[in-house]
Amino acid sequence: MRKWCFGLGLAVSAAAAAAQGQVNVICSVQAEWCNMISTVYARTTGTRVNVTMKGSGEALAQLIAEKENPKTDVWFGGTGDPHLQAAEQGLTLEYRSPTLPQLHAWAQQQAKQSNWRTVGIYSGPLGFGYNPELLAKKKLPVPRTWADLLKPEYKGEVQVANPASSGTAYTMIATLVQLMGEEKAFDYLKGLHRNVGSYPRSGTAPIKAVARGETALSISFVHDGPGEKMQGFPVETVTPADGTGAEIGSMSLVKGARNLEAAKKFYEWALSPAAQEMAAAAKSFQLPSNKSAKVDERVPDFRKIRFVDYDYAKYGASAERRRLIARWEKEVNSQPR
Repeated sequence: MRKWCFGLGLAVSAAAAAAQGQVNVICSVQAEWCNMISTVYARTTGTRVNVTMKGSGEALAQLIAEKENPKTDVWFGGTGDPHLQAAEQGLTLEYRSPTLPQLHAWAQQQAKQSNWRTVGIYSGPLGFGYNPELLAKKKLPVPRTWADLLKPEYKGEVQVANPASSGTAYTMIATLVQLMGEEKAFDYLKGLHRNVGSYPRSGTAPIKAVARGETALSISFVHDGPGEKMQGFPVETVTPADGTGAEIGSMSLVKGARNLEAAKKFYEWALSPAAQEMAAAAKSFQLPSNKSAKVDERVPDFRKIRFVDYDYAKYGASAERRRLIARWEKEVNSQPR
């Protein structure tokens, strides 16, 4: 009888877990963070979380490809520009979260600009990663401004992602255009091209290469540095003194989601302070969007950084992104180094 009751109890538990259903998530943050949120959410709710990890550019491409038959319910994280483009193209669902008043103004603004089709979940500034040991060995100075990266002694020493696949790199282009004006920005990018050793697909790849001594410098989101440093790698970050941009990492519900109710529950959970504090536990040090979330001491101090007045609506538009990336491909990436 005890065995039967015990077996029945397990069956009921399993049935209860199954009743919670599943949610399919494209995750565009670091792998450790993706794995942590999926594991914790599944254990605490009984909902199965199927995670696919993709950079934000590739995630947008997948949503476009699956438009007629979506296989994704929630798109979590990654730079906000592609989320705004997905909203503009009708790929994501209008949803006004009851949690919105608890979020920072920049996160609410992201929601408003997208007609409530995406929301800000974190923010992080763009800057430079550098390997102090490698710089000392090669007798190279730490760059302090955008102009510094054009110095001939940095030839082959800079790594930045490809903007066609990386939201990080597209943020760089949009930042430079707003900082310098478009013509000067593209002159700058042509000069920078001569010093770039490679353009990997992922936005986090360059700072990982810096940390492992494969390149001296990267253009990266500076919140990606502390996690590498915690693993014992020699890596430091700096934001350019002449001004920089910041990403608003976002989250969106996919239009036509097969598991919409489960997706909304995951979405609300992801906006909670407890969920957002997992970022630091997963060695990701962006500023959380929920005002009540505790901010880790390794999160960059936004008050000490000079920011451009970044126009997220303009540079989050599909046509503008396509135009700038096409110009980069034609005028910069096609040139010899």
